[in-house]
Amino acid sequence: MPDAAAVARLRLIRTVQIGPVTYAQLIARFGTAAAAIEALPQLAARGGGKAPAVAPTALAERELAQIARLGARHLFLGDPDYPALLAELDDAPPVVMLRGRAELMARTTIAMVGARNASAAACRFARQLAAELGREDVAVVSGLARGVDTAAHVGSIETGTIAVIAGGIDVVYPPENAALQERIATQGLLIAEQPPGTEPRARHFPYRNRIIAGLSLGTVVVEAAPKSGSLITARLAGEMGREVMAVPGSPLDPRAQGCNGLIRDGATLVQSAADVLETVRPIDGRMVRSPGGRFDGPPPEDASDAERRDVIDLLGPVPVAIDELIRQSGHAPAIVQTVLLELELAGRLERHAGGRVALA
Repeated sequence: MPDAAAVARLRLIRTVQIGPVTYAQLIARFGTAAAAIEALPQLAARGGGKAPAVAPTALAERELAQIARLGARHLFLGDPDYPALLAELDDAPPVVMLRGRAELMARTTIAMVGARNASAAACRFARQLAAELGREDVAVVSGLARGVDTAAHVGSIETGTIAVIAGGIDVVYPPENAALQERIATQGLLIAEQPPGTEPRARHFPYRNRIIAGLSLGTVVVEAAPKSGSLITARLAGEMGREVMAVPGSPLDPRAQGCNGLIRDGATLVQSAADVLETVRPIDGRMVRSPGGRFDGPPPEDASDAERRDVIDLLGPVPVAIDELIRQSGHAPAIVQTVLLELELAGRLERHAGGRVALA
């Protein structure tokens, strides 16, 4: 990508009020980030507010230079080597930073997640399972956390491992994994969505989890307590239409309750790499859209004042599904999406999980 185009995209991505969904809609409508930036004032005015302050050119140029100095690179949504599975997400990351072997993303990919305070038996099983999958040319994706994540990376480091971290690509977390993180960045692949220098905070981990699930054909949960982050990753994988698998554990161990609950609710029981491969390999690769298809389809349409009022009248402080707005308004999806885009850029709309929106 030419430097000018990369700078414009990064400026748009780093602009407050422009999240992954809004970014994708703007690129679909205007074709380039530069054209979208020019259109922001008019769109926000239609939504009844002021345009967001676009990130300065200097900030974007500084980030591009910093990432290059770190031996990493930016990968933008729509680039030819952007992973097709990740591009399928409605909230696919507009940009990620990569350090290491990007070609690993083109392999069959399986996520492995589990408890940070995992038992010794769970860590041993995760390490062995990851090694077995690696011998079958499977890349193992995890989050570089303590416990099961660390064991999965150690087991697959020689064959192909991908670590998705919650902070900046230059930030080590947890500290005791500093050597492992550096080794993954040279032998495997390190991925970050947050800008360089970002210290991981609690709010960043759900974003990381969606990337772990989004990169993978399926997610294996090795050990997890109820309401743990690993179960969030499994839920996201299920919502994406990906396979959810779990390793059974003793009903006497609270750390196994999450996995046993997943199996009770329909997750595939896993006892070996063969179980994982049997679950995911029937998936036909032709069912996955190419990364370039992320912006395909008709561009959003301009809405009339009457159509805009119809949609706004249906909105309130309680989140509502976009599909419901389309049904009740009777307007085309492109019209409804345009109105929501205008409102969001004007600071009057908030997006919630599950494709729901509400007035800010």
